[in-house]
Amino acid sequence: MKRRILYIVFLIGVLFPMAGKAQLLAVKTDGLKWALMSPNIGVEVVTGDKTSIDFSAYGNYKPWGKDMKMVVVQPEFRYWFNGRPMVREYIGFSLLAATHDITWGRHIYQGDAIGGGLTFGYVFDIGRRWNIEVYAGFGAIAYFQKEYYVNDNYEDYENGSGSKNNSTGYSLLPTKLGVAISYILK
Repeated sequence: MKRRILYIVFLIGVLFPMAGKAQLLAVKTDGLKWALMSPNIGVEVVTGDKTSIDFSAYGNYKPWGKDMKMVVVQPEFRYWFNGRPMVREYIGFSLLAATHDITWGRHIYQGDAIGGGLTFGYVFDIGRRWNIEVYAGFGAIAYFQKEYYVNDNYEDYENGSGSKNNSTGYSLLPTKLGVAISYILK
């Protein structure tokens, strides 16, 4: 999983190099994720006259006492329709890499997920250095996981292929949803 995350970060750096001029840099956090007990942080860097790259990470550990652990990184390339980044409407292409360990009722799901999707958002300028951003995204997520029941022996569920994962597939799901506040550093 760590190798996949490094590949994604490297790919973004190669495909979207930063211009040599002064950059706008914003640090942000998503209030909706905090309400879901998932601490998060994001950084957005302007890469051109109408483009920027956002990199967000979040995770949780036993929110509301539920047996759930998750870490997600989500880089995103954004195109701004307004003519300058970090103001008004944008469309983005985001990637997602996650690792999870979730107990849901009697079911246990442990594994990784990767995906991508489109994001639509709007940024409200509320001050010289402060913005509020609302966004929603939809895309495809592929998962590779061990799936079994509480108090069962995992070996009973192996698929015989030698793989540690007995459940793979993909789903069309919301990939991003939030209300974030950001502070522009420069």
